[in-house]
Amino acid sequence: MITLLCLVCALAATGQPKQPEKYPLTGYVERFDPALDALVSPGTRAEIIATGFDWSEGPLWIARQKMLLFSDVPQNTIYKWTEAKGIEKYLNPSGYTDTAKRGGETGSNGLILDEKERLLLAQCGNRQIARMEAAIDAPMPQFHTLANRYGGNRFNSPNDLVINSRGEIFFTDPPYGLEKYMSDPKKETPYQGVYKISTSGKVILLTDSITRPNGIAFLPGEKTLLVANSDPAKPNWYAYDISDDGRLVNARIFATAKGSDKKLKGSPDGMKVDKHGNVFATGPGGIWIFNKEGKLLGKLRIDETPVSNCAFSEDEKTLYATSDGNILRFQLRPHQ
Repeated sequence: MITLLCLVCALAATGQPKQPEKYPLTGYVERFDPALDALVSPGTRAEIIATGFDWSEGPLWIARQKMLLFSDVPQNTIYKWTEAKGIEKYLNPSGYTDTAKRGGETGSNGLILDEKERLLLAQCGNRQIARMEAAIDAPMPQFHTLANRYGGNRFNSPNDLVINSRGEIFFTDPPYGLEKYMSDPKKETPYQGVYKISTSGKVILLTDSITRPNGIAFLPGEKTLLVANSDPAKPNWYAYDISDDGRLVNARIFATAKGSDKKLKGSPDGMKVDKHGNVFATGPGGIWIFNKEGKLLGKLRIDETPVSNCAFSEDEKTLYATSDGNILRFQLRPHQ
């Protein structure tokens, strides 16, 4: 009998994105607190709705079009998935538009919509936060730079981003898109920053103390910012209060993956927060689920591949996740 892992490998062996005719199931729920049952139905598993990608990231559910967008970072491409048509190429190039050939992670990573439902991208190859200058339903690789420098120095490779109700954009800038990471001769900043783009376009450095800032999200009310650190030596999720003048204060560890089984795949990466403040954060072995105080309620375990990021449907009953070469869908609770 073929194992699930073998089936997943077989689906991805062609190296071409595809949608399985019948979605294989993977993963399981690991419960640590009874409060998890209100968020995730017991027995929930993930459906593999598409496979064959190099490294998938930045999932974004767009309710109006009922489509999932996500980045294949090494392929410099954004794909879309719909229930009706499965996988289709959405945008190429997505993150690197120069003609000079280069390696590394060139494509877009994090994706969000602004208040006018325009697509904003963290572009690793172009080393900037950009806006697609085309409608969501008619994509074109034409980009407007929102920010690409701080203090005269180019960013490393913007990774993930979030926008608040005022239209301010917060983003992380680790070295992962640079060909030689920390030793890359094109690296211009001595740190890995978390930044804000004000509504006037000014770039503000919020903190330079996180070694590998990655996923980023707000708790409800937008008074607390969470930042994931994908450094194996400091695998933490940090919390900061946002002061009235916009500074990050009261830095603390919200949760940690320190002490996890080293055989588990993945590290603190992308995350999303539901309307009640529950945090769905990718980490070793799948997606960790915390309440708003940072108490671990449970995990959506995925053992075959590292999970990089996730995104809710509009009713928060469905969770989509990017997991290396696979795209996953969790039906968290029954749709009634």
